[in-house]
Amino acid sequence: MYRIGIGYDIHKLVEGRDLIIGGIKITHEKGLLGHSDADVLIHAIIDGMLGALALSDIGTLFPDTDAKYKNADSTVLLRHVYELVKQKGYKISNIDSNIIAQSPKMMPYIPKMKEVLCKILELDFADLSIKAKTKEKLDAVGRELAIESNSVVLLKKV
Repeated sequence: MYRIGIGYDIHKLVEGRDLIIGGIKITHEKGLLGHSDADVLIHAIIDGMLGALALSDIGTLFPDTDAKYKNADSTVLLRHVYELVKQKGYKISNIDSNIIAQSPKMMPYIPKMKEVLCKILELDFADLSIKAKTKEKLDAVGRELAIESNSVVLLKKV
């Protein structure tokens, strides 16, 4: 039996924050605003996993009203949700994801992101796709005001 989930996240770019995407720090003059570290890629993957299990979303599981998640490392949240996947008797078959950012260019960082995420999620590199896209200078992402991400997660019953 298979289950599929779709995840999405967007965060505003602001000064005075580190830019963390895919569990790694990216060199940039701005970072993403959020209650946690605002890692849009990990948040989209988490929502994809939760959606596949019909367990609501990241905001329900890790609410921004809870002080214990203030500046939380999203890799820790990802590990927790992956444990839920395993407890429910599933494993990740594959993940397909996009990071949508006008700047900085994401492509140089993708191999390290894959390394970090594949280790946490017990995946082979071939089972995790991370693609870099721009918005061709359109909308808030294209004007470099935000970065967004989406993902599709396929789970397989063990």
